[in-house]
Amino acid sequence: MDLVQNHVTALINSADTLFILLGAIMVFAMHAGFAFLEVGTVRHKNQVNALVKIMSDFGVSALVYFFFGYWLAYGVTFFDSAAVLAENNGYQLVKFFFLMTFAAAIPAIISGGVAERAKFNPMLIAAALCVGLVYPLFEGIIWNGNYGFQDWLTANFGAAFHDFAGSIVVHGVGGWIAFAAIIVLGSRNGRYRQGKVIAFAPSNIPLLALGAWILSIGWFGFNVMSAQAIEGISGLVAMNSLMAMVGGIISSLLIGKKDPGFIHNGPLAGLVAVCAGSDLMHPIGALMTGLVAGGLFVWLFTYVQNKFSHFDDVLGVWPLHGVCGLWGGIAAGIFGLESFGGLGGVTFMSQLIGSLAGIVFAVIGGFVVYKVVNAITPIRLDEEDEFKGADIAIHKIGATNLNNN
Repeated sequence: MDLVQNHVTALINSADTLFILLGAIMVFAMHAGFAFLEVGTVRHKNQVNALVKIMSDFGVSALVYFFFGYWLAYGVTFFDSAAVLAENNGYQLVKFFFLMTFAAAIPAIISGGVAERAKFNPMLIAAALCVGLVYPLFEGIIWNGNYGFQDWLTANFGAAFHDFAGSIVVHGVGGWIAFAAIIVLGSRNGRYRQGKVIAFAPSNIPLLALGAWILSIGWFGFNVMSAQAIEGISGLVAMNSLMAMVGGIISSLLIGKKDPGFIHNGPLAGLVAVCAGSDLMHPIGALMTGLVAGGLFVWLFTYVQNKFSHFDDVLGVWPLHGVCGLWGGIAAGIFGLESFGGLGGVTFMSQLIGSLAGIVFAVIGGFVVYKVVNAITPIRLDEEDEFKGADIAIHKIGATNLNNN
């Protein structure tokens, strides 16, 4: 009997390891989506820079999260022997891989907001500080119960703050750090002419669309695999992710008047918003969450672009991740309630307070990081380099390097 039990335990451990490894690979692939979404949105002279930033940010994020961030969030280090680390099929290692791909999404989100006018090395330094310090501090508070915040919410409002897959922890924090970075950098040159805000058109709609598709597909690993064990896998999470994505598509289609940029960001808005409550909501609640998120993104992006010349958010990451993430955290406290068809176990006040706490934390952390880095080494390209484009100014090569010989 013990032999059978040992085999069953080994099989479960192997299945859990494979399950979360597949999730890590899917979220890792999403970074290609971030890259192509940015490449398709920025002007031709900044496409190479967009690709190099996302890859470089990922490498730096993995390094700082391995040595600092994961330890700060979960109190776990990887300085034991390989034999110890490989126990239980190395489940803890692939769990790190999975959560590291979440952490690396923070600079990928920020990158889209500050595109076309930021220096390379200072932004890498800022990315390292965000992933190694700012993000894991809040991650540990919410997902590991650090510093008693979740206990306080439970004692005073009947439930802890619920964020199943990171509407606030990942997207809200990333979007609101980007908000701070965008303000510190200022807007691109040439965007404000003769008293009017000038919009720069996307350079490549097919690449923009490819990025949106890669992100949308990978998001099912982002959400479903957030269970982190095969026994927690839920078709409800998959269905809710689908319905929120569809809601985002429909509202962005209608409100955005068939604009391809809005239509391909609409599903992402819905998916951002549903992350927090995807394991609790009824599919109709998820659909409503996505409908609101898609409309919110289109309206807010359009309003900000036209009204605020000095807030230049190239990809709209603040409304997409920051505001839709905020909506998602709050929506979990509405559509997650049993009275709205959800599974319950959440309270509106805990969701509201937890969501706002994440925003305040991210804004303060973002301003501290980017103002300090900017004071030590300026993060803005000079006017001539910005005019030439980051591809030539930083990388000495353009996206299309024609041979004239």
